[in-house]
This record gives sequence, C-alpha cells and structure tokens, in this order.
Amino acid sequence: MRIKQGFVLREVCGEQVIMGEGLGALDFGKLLVLNETAAWLWQQAAEMETFNVDLLTEKLLGTYDVAPEEAREDVSDILQKWQQAGLVEE
Repeated sequence: MRIKQGFVLREVCGEQVIMGEGLGALDFGKLLVLNETAAWLWQQAAEMETFNVDLLTEKLLGTYDVAPEEAREDVSDILQKWQQAGLVEE
C-alpha cells in the first residue's frame, strides 16, 4: 500500500488535515482532519515507499505505549478509512 500522489498532511487552523494538491485536489475536494496519532501514522507512511498494517503497527508500538492488539486494530481502522477516502492505493 502507498499514499496516492498529490495528498499531503498540513496544519490548518491548528488542526492536522490531509488535503489534495495539484490533480489530487481536483478529485478529492475536501479536507480530512486527523487526530495526533493518525497524523503521526500518516507521516510514517509518507516516509515509506510501501506500507501495510504490520509495518505501521510495529512503528506505533515502538513509539506509543499501547497494547499490540489495540495498536493493530487502530492501524487497521485508519488504513481502512484512508482507503475508503481514496487516499491510498495498493
């Protein structure tokens, strides 16, 4: 999985949001507000050529004090939301 070209994380009015730039903005036409952890996961994913639930879960566990099951569930949920919004691709 990877982030589709043209989507970026920006701070807008104190909120972390994903927005489309360039051609991505034409089809997306909205902002997606992320909480602190989701924004951190986006940054991690953006630094990787490809990522998946397991890789991001490992990163989350290495930084945050969270149970492995909860971390995997949270990562899986956010990736599903990103897929539904059209922000990532296989």
